[in-house]
Amino acid sequence: MNAIDVHNLVKTYGDKTVVNDVTMSVAQGEISGFLGPNGSGKTTTIRVMCGLLTADSGGGTVLGYDLNTEQHKIKNQVGYMTQKFSFYEDLSIEENLSFVARLYQLSPYKQHVRDTLEDLGMTSRRHQLAGSLSGGWKQRLALAACIMHRPKLLLLDEPTAGVDPKARREFWDEIHALAAGGMTVLVSTHYMDEAERCHRINYISYGHLLASGTVQDVIDGANLTTFVVQGANINQIAKSIQNIDGVDQVAPFGNSLHVVGQNKDLLAKSLAIHAQSLGFQYHLDSTSLEDVFIQFMANSSDNMQ
Repeated sequence: MNAIDVHNLVKTYGDKTVVNDVTMSVAQGEISGFLGPNGSGKTTTIRVMCGLLTADSGGGTVLGYDLNTEQHKIKNQVGYMTQKFSFYEDLSIEENLSFVARLYQLSPYKQHVRDTLEDLGMTSRRHQLAGSLSGGWKQRLALAACIMHRPKLLLLDEPTAGVDPKARREFWDEIHALAAGGMTVLVSTHYMDEAERCHRINYISYGHLLASGTVQDVIDGANLTTFVVQGANINQIAKSIQNIDGVDQVAPFGNSLHVVGQNKDLLAKSLAIHAQSLGFQYHLDSTSLEDVFIQFMANSSDNMQ
């Protein structure tokens, strides 16, 4: 049974359709990435799935419960970590977790708090005020509060925004440990390296789900070709080739360019024609996940404009 199995979800605000006919599934114990530009409908979709919002149409199940009629049962089995740090900054780590434990009516609540502090390596900091924590430790506190009641599904909305690379890696190590223990995770992110750590990814753009599958599935399905271009004056080369036949994207990467197009033969022919006159060399390379997502964004229109 899938932990998430929803179909044709629609959510509107006034005349704006924020979630437009979204169908997706997430297997039990899977880490599923949820990607897309700002304003694409990721947060709204997550809130529908955890029972905080009701879809205007569509339905399905989350953890086996009906999305439209059993929202209260879904909420009890879900941990939801929002984008914004939402704990009492003038209370300590331990006091914040005690408050959350009482909300969930965990008994004995002190034991649950102690266990959670120990599991996430926060015991030595339990008396530190939440407001004085660094971004990485605030993130860890938020995760601790989300998993204290042992949810079956963890929904994370851009959880690593604003934290350093070491804290991000430690966070993802913890997520993989939770998934290995059977917890299902749906995480929205803008970081390509984080997307590549997911078992599967889903890309949503302005309300529409455009792609789902493994990272390699999504890259292969985009049917893009990428060449690496190198030369003496890379900035001038970028300006000169961005509008030639077959070129959809030109992106600087250090001292080279990633040149991406949908028609491999046309792109290769155009680069061959201009290589000598513009003074560059080029070779075929693998298309990256970032190349694919930029292409998705270029081909989508903002439904909120």
